[in-house]
Amino acid sequence: MAHMPHKKILRGRILNFSAEPQDETDTDAYEYVEDGAIVVVDGKIQAVGAFGDLDASDAEIIDHRPNLLMAGFIDTHIHFPQVQVVASWGSQLLDWLNNYTFPEETRFAQDAHAQTMANAFFDVLTAHGTTTAMSYCSVHSESVEAYFSEASRRGMCMIGGKVMMDRNAPDGLRDTPQSGYDDSKALIERWHGTGRLHYAITPRFAITSTPHQLEMAGALVSEHPDCFVQTHLSENKDEIAFTKDLYPQARDYLDVYETYGLVGPKTFLGHAIHLEPREIDALAETGAHPVFCPTSNLFLGSGLFDDAGLRGNGIQSAIATDIGAGTSYSMLQTLNEGYKILQLQGQKLHPLRAFHWITRGNAVTLGMEDRIGTLDVGSDADIVVLNSQATPAMALRSARAQTLSEELFILQIMGDDRSVTQTYVGGNSQKSA
Repeated sequence: MAHMPHKKILRGRILNFSAEPQDETDTDAYEYVEDGAIVVVDGKIQAVGAFGDLDASDAEIIDHRPNLLMAGFIDTHIHFPQVQVVASWGSQLLDWLNNYTFPEETRFAQDAHAQTMANAFFDVLTAHGTTTAMSYCSVHSESVEAYFSEASRRGMCMIGGKVMMDRNAPDGLRDTPQSGYDDSKALIERWHGTGRLHYAITPRFAITSTPHQLEMAGALVSEHPDCFVQTHLSENKDEIAFTKDLYPQARDYLDVYETYGLVGPKTFLGHAIHLEPREIDALAETGAHPVFCPTSNLFLGSGLFDDAGLRGNGIQSAIATDIGAGTSYSMLQTLNEGYKILQLQGQKLHPLRAFHWITRGNAVTLGMEDRIGTLDVGSDADIVVLNSQATPAMALRSARAQTLSEELFILQIMGDDRSVTQTYVGGNSQKSA
């Protein structure tokens, strides 16, 4: 019997980006439709436009008016094993890792625990409107299996990888250069390119990897050039000093990764706060992506990300929650704190640019804007439905809002998971309204 495609029409106000707008005058960069509709067939966007212009025959119509529909949010730096570390009190980076994070990550050697946490992790992500994330799993293959298995079951576009770490970590949380290579290679072969899944080669950071391990990570990168690479860079001044002690030949922190062939256009470098001029030049030259993690930068007292300075050098930065040092799964709250960090430096984050950043902007850094991050025809139907009047305080403020930019800014500053009415992954609803 021939397959009969299920046709679904989502009706509401639609915002879709085709470029990065600086403010509301950049009308070529985005399209806003007051009474719009998205036609979804077999998990893909088949058409988008004004509701009255679209063929609604034989379709299930889901009316989300007066809410706003846009592409699902993309989180480019998050730690899957840290879901029970969020809101752990009072340390800076290295103490925080030793006191909270590393003990928690040892639990992910257990299949049952990893599976339970994976189910909870994806529930929380989608409840906050996030449909794609790039995640660090633990050092254990079991954590990666649980992560990708659950993502696959839900049909989500997810990126992840096993952290490689062979020193400066407790027993039960270290691999070896060879086992880290072997385990990562087996996981790449099993999961990379399966459905909507992508692998990220993941040396945790220079402090927890020996030169031999970074050499093996570099071998994986050369053997699997279509995989992503994720690690950490220049988050904290003590971390930078420790790295320089461990790698005295390196010109600077980034040079450690460059030496082993880990830096390129598919490389995502969490934090990148305290950069040397040479490092900034190298980022621009290689096309690697710093990742702005505002809530964790504030929570750990790490420093202020220089968005304008990096942009001025032609560098494309991503933005992310960094759960569990980050304090919210919400990309809206991530934008809230990001706005404040930029304000402290005399920089601006217009709400249209902000919402572009967490959708198409992050998709562009991933090289995946043809599939995710927009509502363009042919894209996967990952969609978030937003209510700018979700709380009494938001409704009170919204009564004075006159423009789309004002409404977006209310969502950016006051919004969280309560503002997410519905999340669709491949056209399938993930959250009860």
